[in-house]
Amino acid sequence: MDNKKIGVLAILSANVMWAIEPIFAKLAYKDVSVLQTSTIRAIIVALTALLYALITNKGSIRVNKKQLGVLAYIAIAGTIVADFSYLFALTKVPVVNAVLLGHLQPIFIVLISFLVFKEEKISKLDYLGMAVMLISSLLVTTKTRENLANLKFGTMGDLYVLLATLAWATTAIAMRKYIKDMNSGVVAFYRYTIAGTIFVIYSLIKSTIQISNIYQILIGLVVGVGVILYYEGLKRIKAAQVSSLELSTPFFGALLGFIVLKEGVTIMQISGILAMFIGVYLLSKKEST
Repeated sequence: MDNKKIGVLAILSANVMWAIEPIFAKLAYKDVSVLQTSTIRAIIVALTALLYALITNKGSIRVNKKQLGVLAYIAIAGTIVADFSYLFALTKVPVVNAVLLGHLQPIFIVLISFLVFKEEKISKLDYLGMAVMLISSLLVTTKTRENLANLKFGTMGDLYVLLATLAWATTAIAMRKYIKDMNSGVVAFYRYTIAGTIFVIYSLIKSTIQISNIYQILIGLVVGVGVILYYEGLKRIKAAQVSSLELSTPFFGALLGFIVLKEGVTIMQISGILAMFIGVYLLSKKEST
């Protein structure tokens, strides 16, 4: 099997993990706090990543100082800030809101690459794609025509997801720019070990570390597998292709949210999911010269 096919399968499999994650998180919250869930999650992900790194990287997890600095940033921005904001937001918003808003990353990646790194030119199709994606997020967060007419643009929970999405976008850029060739298990191990250490220290200060249900462990396993698959896919296919494939997550998320958590989806939210497809297609399409 060639690299492209492996990359596509890896990203699609990761998408299933991303859709399962919020389901397990909401089930875990019935018995335990977001902080406790985040702490156990980080520990399980780090252990999963360590096992994968030892198997696939000849038993080595060595990194140099420059790489460690990038990994520390990814740990803080991607896990302490983004993951925790996302998990906290799940206490306030439906799964479909979280997974769709979380997939606005292409907008932030394009803008950051252009404004900060001056690496990408924003084309007319890019602007159009971003506009369509913003409309899709508006349809999902407002839910109904009445809310849209009354300018009810969502909740604080939706804003927390957007904060997480922005932070995730910066870590994706950091990885592609500085540590693209690093073993996926090594990246995930350092990201969640650094973040997990911070979570453990804070949890011990606040109270104790406790495992109250199986979902705290399952969410760690799901995220661990998902992160590794995502990084493996990111190495093998183009960023635009990754963004397009990631759109399966809102469908999986909405379906699982309905089946497991009995969360309903409105016509406007379905329209928003469909609009997201169009937006990412436009972002990934090259203008003819």
